Amino acid sequence: MKLYVDLNADLGEGSGHDSELFELISSANIATGFHAGDSDTMHTAISAAKNHGVAVGAHPSFFDRENFGRKELTTSNEEVFDTVAYQLGIFQALASALDVRPNHVKPHGALYNMAVRDAKLADAIARAIKSLDPKLILFAPDKSELARAGEACDLQIAPEIFADRNYLDDGWLVPRTRLDALLHDPKEAAQRVLRMLREGRVRSVEGRDVAVRGETVCVHGDTPGAVEFARELRTQLEREGVRIAAPQRLR
Repeated sequence: MKLYVDLNADLGEGSGHDSELFELISSANIATGFHAGDSDTMHTAISAAKNHGVAVGAHPSFFDRENFGRKELTTSNEEVFDTVAYQLGIFQALASALDVRPNHVKPHGALYNMAVRDAKLADAIARAIKSLDPKLILFAPDKSELARAGEACDLQIAPEIFADRNYLDDGWLVPRTRLDALLHDPKEAAQRVLRMLREGRVRSVEGRDVAVRGETVCVHGDTPGAVEFARELRTQLEREGVRIAAPQRLR
């Protein structure tokens, strides 16, 4: 059976090695200004993605540049709707000006993590996406509240798994506050991703096999050694016959 998977990375965040990552990934989640980036960085990233044949998506966040969007904030669901819709609108306008059609949306940081668990917050995000472009693909963990909200809004979902993050027994990621949050060995990561794709399982840090499903694999662009990690991961996957390609819109 031929395996296909998308490799995505968060770009336009000032990491300094976006140009190298564009050569290795198939989808770029581009920061939309609320946790990092601005109109210039969005323009640069969208243009680079176009030149490399990489699909682009918005990477909206809480308005929290001080904490890089990684602090959980208390806000109303309607504020979240407005926040996401505002960022998507700006991103869509810039992409259109560059003759690029956005392919997906992936919430960033704390907004993503909270929406995985909070049905009402997830609903606000999904409704905002639907209001701007109901054909956009939503990147979300399988069977999460974010995925369920997207499905309820008739959005196409690309289940997301993580190459450089460790998992807990409940199937979610080890918090970044823990020393074992990250997986640093790309060869080990490649073998784990292959198992997730072939068997739908991943071994948690507690030693339990957890069910997962993935069509897109995240490699964090701001992690030290991200380029080398992504290069080795892609090499290993392709060596095993996995085809790297962005998810295609079904609508």
